[in-house]
Amino acid sequence: MTMVQPPRRRLGSLTVVSLLLAVMAALLGPTPSSAAETDWWTPTARPTPDAQVNVEGEPFKGTDSKGRVRGFVDAHDHIMSNEGFGGRLICGKPFSEQGVADALKDCPEHYPDGSLAIFDMITKGGDGKHDPDGWPTFKDWPAHDSLTHQQNYYTGIERAWRGGQRVLVNDLVSNGVICSVYFFKDRGCNEMDAIRLEAKKTYEMQSYIDSMYGGPGKGWFRIVTSSGQAREVIEQGKLAVVLGVETSEPFGCKQILDVAQCSKADIDRGLDELKELGVSSMFLCHKFDNALCGVRFDSGALGTAINVGQFLSTGTFWKTETCRGPQHDNPIGNAAAPQAEKELPEGVDVPSYASDAQCNTRGLTELGAYATRGMMKRGMMLELDHMSVKAAGQAFDILESEGYAGALSSHSWMDQNWTERLYKLGGFAAQYMGQSQGFINEARSKAALREQYKVGYGYGTDMNGVGGWPAPRGADAPNPVKYPFRSADGKSVIDKQITGERTWDFNTDGAAHYGMVPDWIEDIRGVGGQDVVDDMMAGAESYLRTWARSEDYEPSRNLASGAAAYGSTTEWWNPFTSFAPGKAIDGDTGTRWASEWKDGQWLRIDLGSAQRIGRVVLDWEAAYAKGYRIEVSQDRETWKPVWSTETGNGGLDTARFTPTDARYVRVLGVERGTKWGLSLKEVGIHSG
Repeated sequence: MTMVQPPRRRLGSLTVVSLLLAVMAALLGPTPSSAAETDWWTPTARPTPDAQVNVEGEPFKGTDSKGRVRGFVDAHDHIMSNEGFGGRLICGKPFSEQGVADALKDCPEHYPDGSLAIFDMITKGGDGKHDPDGWPTFKDWPAHDSLTHQQNYYTGIERAWRGGQRVLVNDLVSNGVICSVYFFKDRGCNEMDAIRLEAKKTYEMQSYIDSMYGGPGKGWFRIVTSSGQAREVIEQGKLAVVLGVETSEPFGCKQILDVAQCSKADIDRGLDELKELGVSSMFLCHKFDNALCGVRFDSGALGTAINVGQFLSTGTFWKTETCRGPQHDNPIGNAAAPQAEKELPEGVDVPSYASDAQCNTRGLTELGAYATRGMMKRGMMLELDHMSVKAAGQAFDILESEGYAGALSSHSWMDQNWTERLYKLGGFAAQYMGQSQGFINEARSKAALREQYKVGYGYGTDMNGVGGWPAPRGADAPNPVKYPFRSADGKSVIDKQITGERTWDFNTDGAAHYGMVPDWIEDIRGVGGQDVVDDMMAGAESYLRTWARSEDYEPSRNLASGAAAYGSTTEWWNPFTSFAPGKAIDGDTGTRWASEWKDGQWLRIDLGSAQRIGRVVLDWEAAYAKGYRIEVSQDRETWKPVWSTETGNGGLDTARFTPTDARYVRVLGVERGTKWGLSLKEVGIHSG
């Protein structure tokens, strides 16, 4: 073959191009390290071969000028979900002592061509066929729309950390019903057994990474069990890994035909065990109604399939009612799911649902309220996502009554109308990882609230969570990701990620695996979302503040305990049942004060001497006040209104007002919410 010598006049052009490339390399090149140590972030004993990280530059450390940590928060990920669901739903592992080829291999039944990739067929459609080979070719997986293959290989998480992420919540996850009906499994379906195993594997992954950096405590992947530990880890420039739990029947708390299958003792034992495992946050319900709370429905064919699972697990289908306020659950619809419906007993059909009845009838149960308070006692954060709006509202009531900040919405499953209530409480919100423009739009819709409450923002990747992730926008799309690019903090340079023979490009591959998180953030910035990226960089500090407030919680003294109570009237039922005013402050929610059936009724509490008062908590029985005032007095003659409402709806109400000194507190009913009088199970009076 004859080589043609290029014309001499082109040498000048090539020289110019070379010079331009050299200048670009200098501009994009990593900034010199200011740390005393040299390349502390580079492992000295990484296995060979392995997936690459393809990031240059030192991870940022320390705090900003105001002492705040910086960094992104992934508030919802599932590193170890391959160990749940019977062990064969998610194929591949996040790490392996035998190396990347062992970690990133498909499930046995997917060979030779994916014909038996049943879950892939269910979640993606089609015949499930794909090239099962992982390392080194990765022809068909991982992919943004493959829900059955490992997306959390450790080098991908390392790349996200190098790109600026500083908090990762690893939710330990399983579902006993999915496990039991799925064809392939290599272990039992007990959800708590799966949680224990996933926790163990997460600690093993930490040790695996430590071994590359010289021993225990040396690696970048640090499991933390307190906000103080997390802050210290982040200030060191490392990744704080928080353990959470997302399961459908925590502590065995399922319900069968509306009968709880667990007790308060089971809940206490379970919470104590989770704390011992290092868990700091959890969901009380997920996908199926259980003995603790009702769920926020899934929609469409998936919703129908999960409703079938609900029946198989509990003996009951979801039940709906008209929503009471602007918040609502997802519409179930009446879509068919033929494969799932075949699992129903003969003669049993999925019910149809009225379009104007969109809320779950099931809220937070008595056991759910007990579990919520149990989490508060242990300084744990409560995940509100997946709760029905009725359950979430009741959980908010409890948290507000105690001034407890530990509330999370980690991946867009909470009704957005609750957002201000969450921020006012001191909680933290993160948005599901979606297409960049959609993510920007949703983030900006709540930007004013974040500014008002001075909070940052997070994302929930839900990787390995069977959810689906951002698809590629295309190489020719406007404002594509241009490689290499700088990390959001400006200290590192990020190039295309390489795994074996595969090079990943966000423009053409989308969010195929965890290593594409920095690329996705760059895509958000590139399409005009710098303001959103800035809010996300403030996420780590906000998350830690919510966590710290949870840990600092101490129940305040109820000033009404031991006080004297008087009522305008008292309902008489029979000689053996008392509804006397004192029943509202006796510490027993099984008793109550009840007035006669008319407006203008009041309950007055005498604290014995002037006290500082800033919060009154009312636990209504079914007969509640729609309109009422909280009034205070020093002499029982002159009354000062400090709080009022015209939209009371019963349940647990918390009235907060500017702290003031008073001896007497009066609850004055203006308008009844029912045909009955007023009925209060308990009244709490607190300093603030």
